[in-house]
Amino acid sequence: MRHITIIGTGPGNPDLLCSVACDALRAADLVVGARRLVEGAGDASQADALPSLFTGARTVVATRAADVARALADAEGWSRACVLMSGDTGLFSGAAGAGRALAGEPRLADCTVETIPGISSASLLAARLSRPWQSWRFVTAHGVACDIAAEAARGGTIFLVTSGAAGPSELCGRLVSAGYGNVPVTVAERLSYADERIETGEASSFVGRTFDPLNVMLVDADEASGPTAAWPWATPGVPDERFERGRVPMTKQEVRAVVLSKLRVAATDTVYDIGAGTGSVTVELGLLARAGQVYAVERKPEAVELCRRNVAAFGLHNVQIIEGEAPDALADLPAPDAVFIGGSGGALTGILDVLRSRAVSCRICVTCVSLETLAEVTALFSAPDIEAVDICQVSVARAEAAGSHHLMRAQNPVFIVSARLLDRSAGLPGSAS
Repeated sequence: MRHITIIGTGPGNPDLLCSVACDALRAADLVVGARRLVEGAGDASQADALPSLFTGARTVVATRAADVARALADAEGWSRACVLMSGDTGLFSGAAGAGRALAGEPRLADCTVETIPGISSASLLAARLSRPWQSWRFVTAHGVACDIAAEAARGGTIFLVTSGAAGPSELCGRLVSAGYGNVPVTVAERLSYADERIETGEASSFVGRTFDPLNVMLVDADEASGPTAAWPWATPGVPDERFERGRVPMTKQEVRAVVLSKLRVAATDTVYDIGAGTGSVTVELGLLARAGQVYAVERKPEAVELCRRNVAAFGLHNVQIIEGEAPDALADLPAPDAVFIGGSGGALTGILDVLRSRAVSCRICVTCVSLETLAEVTALFSAPDIEAVDICQVSVARAEAAGSHHLMRAQNPVFIVSARLLDRSAGLPGSAS
């Protein structure tokens, strides 16, 4: 039976490979991986070390999982093969995808597969800095979008896998633009090699510089004195006085807290706030969906401007304000995970139709002040593709001073209707599909 070993080669220096990985490479008669790994190209200080472990093996350059599987399947006459992966096999690695591709290739059905992890750049950097890393948050900016400002707003220590010579400079530029120019940042270049370089400074000090393409970053966001100070707590229900009001109606603090509990927003969710008004709910959604995206839709120019100012005051860069009227303003937005409708302008049916056209399942919450609106919402939510309908009424009274005493003054009661809109294309419960 043939055997395939997927090996994490660590940060680059072969001296850090474990003995089991070295033994597997010496025994291999076929080695597959990226050109830098199988040929040693681009790393002059260690150009011959890794390839010298498998001098008797055939080599094939392949990076994509499907290409790796095809290369192994096409090759003949081998009994022990190694697939080389940069870094550690469990940290933003292609190892999992390669494993799936190998399992799905019929011509490799006779093969056993094992994985040998490597030392990650995160653990090596932590060792260089004499720091523990069990509480770090891991984010990749390697060929994918990364909202570094939103990550910094969540606090903590962030380890970033970056890409290219401009990666750290661009990311630090975004931190500076978001008000985090003073956050401590560490940039590590060519970790494990003889010419490795590690530098720590404020984010602003790295803007406009170039770095070796082999680099990673560490951001100590807890030490920033940035815009997170506007609301540093995890609990919802920001006090009303924290928002600029004007003459635009605003969803009050206690109602907002209940709405947020019904929406159950996750950190990575895409959320709509339709009829955003002053943006009080928008801000709270932005604070919850730190690594997601919030779209605030508002048709009144005065409210749009207020919403912009309130969002800016809380330093939120994961919020996009859409000036326009729903449902038309929703046309180009990505599919949502959660939707709050604080004002529909009489277009609730059209809004639901747009959501249905996205062919996704999402949570919906609607606030109603009048009985007529409540009746309309409950009727629309009786459709077969809407489930888990929940209706509650929030009645709030606040104390106001009256001479030497305090009297409770009631606020207008608000009905909150929440439900889940199901994806019709996936088939509804009880349907024949």
